[in-house]
Amino acid sequence: MVTESTTTKTVTAEEKAINDWLPVTSSRNGKWWYSAFHNVTAMVGAGVLGLPYAMSELGWGPGITIMILSWVITLYTLWQMVEMHECVPGKRFDRYHELGQEAFGKKLGLWVVVPQQLVVEVGVNIVYMVTGGKSLKKAVDTLSPNGGPPIKTTYYIMMFGAIQFFLSNLPNFNSITGVSVLAAIMSLSYSTIAWTASLHKGVQPDVKYVPKASTTVGQTFGFLSALGDIAFAFAGHNVVLEIQATIPSTPENPSKKPMWRGVILAYIVVALCYFPVAIIGYWIFGNTVDDNILLSLQRPQILVAIANLFVVVHVIGSYQVFAMPVFDMVETFMVVKMKFKPSKCLRIVTRTCYVGLTMFLGMTFPFFGGLLGFFGGFAFAPTTYFLPCIMWLRIKKPKKFGLSWFVNWICIILGVLLMCLAPIGALRQIILQAKDYKFYS
Repeated sequence: MVTESTTTKTVTAEEKAINDWLPVTSSRNGKWWYSAFHNVTAMVGAGVLGLPYAMSELGWGPGITIMILSWVITLYTLWQMVEMHECVPGKRFDRYHELGQEAFGKKLGLWVVVPQQLVVEVGVNIVYMVTGGKSLKKAVDTLSPNGGPPIKTTYYIMMFGAIQFFLSNLPNFNSITGVSVLAAIMSLSYSTIAWTASLHKGVQPDVKYVPKASTTVGQTFGFLSALGDIAFAFAGHNVVLEIQATIPSTPENPSKKPMWRGVILAYIVVALCYFPVAIIGYWIFGNTVDDNILLSLQRPQILVAIANLFVVVHVIGSYQVFAMPVFDMVETFMVVKMKFKPSKCLRIVTRTCYVGLTMFLGMTFPFFGGLLGFFGGFAFAPTTYFLPCIMWLRIKKPKKFGLSWFVNWICIILGVLLMCLAPIGALRQIILQAKDYKFYS
């Protein structure tokens, strides 16, 4: 006869075996600088290249103000998530949806967090497929004497996807640390090249700092889309708990201490990347800047080509950082709900299917600028700007009308406005770009 205690022990052992296999919880030996590199890789991605374009839609005053506000608010909400990782003694919330369940209840927490998190992570991976393919094409075309071989962008996206098919077999977060370190170095490098090459080019003749659109309607929609671009650029919160889960924790040395050190370093790097690129890029090109700053640069050719190759290397790493929580969700569902046996075969099949799906969608809808704004507003704003604040209010219960209470409600109001307004402008931009688009061109 099996006693209740034996059954509990067996279930616990089974759960431990599954956790030891899943990518988020299988390794707990991460260092503080792991979190720094993972956070830089997650945040400083394709979004930084669109910041000068966002500035051209917003103008000097609103553009700089919104960027500073975003940097401050997202650092604050990231601190909240780091603090809440172990807000219940003896328990770790290793995944965003687990914290959501603590705040909203088991069922509602899943419905509140999981759809948004999936939209963010899948959306980012699609955008990175497009970014990787376009940057690879730009590098080849820049170095070629006759403007590059007549190879479609679709094929370059497939080349980028082929690398992800290989890397997706790495088992967990700590196994991609090397890729993440390289990606973080690349992000700082190509950001520096972007603004230094812009300075070298000099302020363009007849540069204008007025909105690109000539009509009030066009300017309004452009402004809204730019809000989404900035939200996209500053969003890395969807993977922060999963990154913190890789760091060891004891009552004497909780994981929040090394994690926060890594976050501070990451945000310094973010500032060094974002503000020079946005301000100098807009200053040099004005409202003629492309939605990817590197596309506006033609000289010096070798430097521009190197920068684009750096982008490719960086988004290779960024893709994996955002894909790992998706792999974790899918593999958890397959093993826990569908009762599949944890195996290498299962991992290969699920991850290959996921990479193939994002590659197909990236090839089909490569609207880079519109995608940034749409995903930035629709999904990144909730999970980055105000969902952590709502969770903080529900879990920590700060004093009503106190400083913490007011700060959180201000973030919530700003985040909700961003979520409602940004996708409107981006959707219009996608529609305008789609008019002249030919599939798989």
